[in-house]
Amino acid sequence: MVEAAVLNNILSFGPVFLLIAARALAMIQTAPLLSSDAIHPAARFALAGLAAFAVIPTAEVFFAANSPGGVVTLPGGTISDLRHEVFSLRFGLLVIGEVIIGIILGFYLTIIFASFSTAGQFFSLQMGFGASETFDPVAQVENPLMGQYFNLVAMLIFVTIGGFHQLFLGGFWRSVQTVNIISLIEGREAVVTMLASGLSRLFIDAIIIATPILGTLFLTSLTTGLISKAAPQINILSEGFPISILTAYILLFASLPYLVEAFTRVLNSGFGTIQTLYIQIGRQITGGGL
Repeated sequence: MVEAAVLNNILSFGPVFLLIAARALAMIQTAPLLSSDAIHPAARFALAGLAAFAVIPTAEVFFAANSPGGVVTLPGGTISDLRHEVFSLRFGLLVIGEVIIGIILGFYLTIIFASFSTAGQFFSLQMGFGASETFDPVAQVENPLMGQYFNLVAMLIFVTIGGFHQLFLGGFWRSVQTVNIISLIEGREAVVTMLASGLSRLFIDAIIIATPILGTLFLTSLTTGLISKAAPQINILSEGFPISILTAYILLFASLPYLVEAFTRVLNSGFGTIQTLYIQIGRQITGGGL
């Protein structure tokens, strides 16, 4: 009797579990670090299932008040028992909606990380590493050495400040508590505004991070140009690149503490923007729904 009751309870929450797992898997497949080819697909599926299982008791946006686990609120205020609609078109559309929410979360985090690699690309050419592109396992693209270096630094900072903790608790868990596909459609203007502002902030943050090094390398190039005019017998081409590379390395070493602070501020600001979006389009958190 006890085993049958436990099994029935698990099966009753099965459709909602599939919806939340679809959101978690979409987020994992698009978020930096977690989407790396170095992580086995089985580990991603297992992580998505574990995350979905852990947050089901607080997934109020999927349940109507005082209703069993298979009941979900749909457009127009109607209530649908998902236990009888798992293979229906409406359930398939709900899964697609959950995947869209997960992709938005992962894509926005990708935008945040892209600002770091973009900052490195801004001064790689002036530094003399413009043609030295290698495959970046974090960004999953060909990236100059300085862009890859900044990505690795950002990855270490992300782990140090508890980025995965913020991603799964402040990002995924809060989204399950407050946002479903209906609230996402109703608040689509806020979502579009967040993504557009994220793209603009990408370049602004990249320019702010790269400006000290980029400006110094510009002054270095200007100085070597003046020297070549004053003393034409000096082979400035053979001397200019070592000077630029050495200057850039010295600046990177001296500014690393400030870069760490800037990277931390950018990451925390990104998570804060996601929290603000939940407040704008989501429902108020009142506690567990089960």
